[in-house]
Amino acid sequence: MPLAETLSVLMVAAVIVALLAGYPVALTLAGVSLAFAFIGDALGVMSFGILGALPERIYGVMTNPVLLAIPMFLFMGVMLERSRVAEELLETMGRLFGGLRGGLGIAVVLVGTLLAAAKGVVGATTVTMGLIMLPAMLRFGYDPRLAAGTVAATATLAQIFPPATVLVLLGDQLGNAYQAAQLAQGNFAPRSVNVGDLFAGALLPGFALVALYLLYLVAVAIVRPRASPALPREPKAPRGLALARRLTEVMIAPLLLILAVLGSILGGIATPTEAASIGAIGALLLALRKSGWRGLLGPVVEKTTQITAMIYLILIGATVFSLVFRALGGDVMVTKALSNLPGGVGGALLTVMLAMFLLGFVMDAFEIIFVVVPIVAPALLKMPGVDPVWLGIMMALNLQTSYMHPPLGPTLFYLRGVAPPEITTRHIYVGVIPFVLIQLFALVVLWFVPQLATALPHALYR
Repeated sequence: MPLAETLSVLMVAAVIVALLAGYPVALTLAGVSLAFAFIGDALGVMSFGILGALPERIYGVMTNPVLLAIPMFLFMGVMLERSRVAEELLETMGRLFGGLRGGLGIAVVLVGTLLAAAKGVVGATTVTMGLIMLPAMLRFGYDPRLAAGTVAATATLAQIFPPATVLVLLGDQLGNAYQAAQLAQGNFAPRSVNVGDLFAGALLPGFALVALYLLYLVAVAIVRPRASPALPREPKAPRGLALARRLTEVMIAPLLLILAVLGSILGGIATPTEAASIGAIGALLLALRKSGWRGLLGPVVEKTTQITAMIYLILIGATVFSLVFRALGGDVMVTKALSNLPGGVGGALLTVMLAMFLLGFVMDAFEIIFVVVPIVAPALLKMPGVDPVWLGIMMALNLQTSYMHPPLGPTLFYLRGVAPPEITTRHIYVGVIPFVLIQLFALVVLWFVPQLATALPHALYR
């Protein structure tokens, strides 16, 4: 192996070791990359002067119109988290389905799906659902394992349902990689793939996953009725038309907000950034209607700023890493390695998916998208039959699975932090296993039926 490629492999290994040692991701990526740039320059295998391109790249990142959608989507999610939307939805949905065995679990999945579509951030969705829904399920006699698994799995839907932040970032990175792959193949009028394509591609797999969750809960209610009992009737609880009116009241505003955001993107009326601004204003008006936003605005802006700064700092560190990695010839090495794997295109895809799944135990989804996708995506997209939208949804679903896979899935730690004392770590780990199997089944189906991800984008945009 040439010296430059050896250095690129060592650089990746050094980053992984530093991350496992607990060093901050963004600083690790930038610091290790700069150290290897000095080493490469000293050994004559690269020029340190290539880092002169770094300011322009960082400026491009900071002014990227697609990435400008992130703080506004985050603002929308955090504002909805603080405005008691989830509490009202769960209470009303619980009354609607609670008379059935497993009904409260069904209500949790449906409310969680709405929250996932409204928030787009797994951590916030997990904390909200864990604080509200777990105590309610335990109070009415649900098996702690089933309750914990249902909440954890439903919260991770925020990883796949538009306007998931993960899909925004994947759309940006895959768009760049797809253009680079086409230019490398001599196509100087390349087609594009964008965030809207991924939003459209994620809808059918996302709803299919929700359907599989619901089927599992219905099966548990039939086979093990004591694990998911029906709720006792409350004499003064609204019924009939009164319940329908209450359901309409609590659902119409969040649904209109979600439809306005997604509909404007999928219909080609607005860009993701413009739609994100609609969502931010809509969430602000919703909070104003419910409880007034003056006490909320400060904490919401502070939380949004913290998450946005974290994402952008990681992206800047990943930009330094990517620049040095390519200067050392790492991208060429990855392309050769994937092309020479046994099994051809299928073997290369399986290897990348397995690597991303395992990295999900030690790295955040944002970090994987910024570090791994720019390295492997151009090589994969040069291969015959690899659709960029299908690849993006496969990656998103894969990251969603690793997010809740024992023992290191981040969702499990979020849930452990807010779960009641009677929920143990074992309950959470055992409870998520059936849902992990459902996720893996969904991945296999999507592998063999890529039309689940590509049919809607092709119908809308081709």
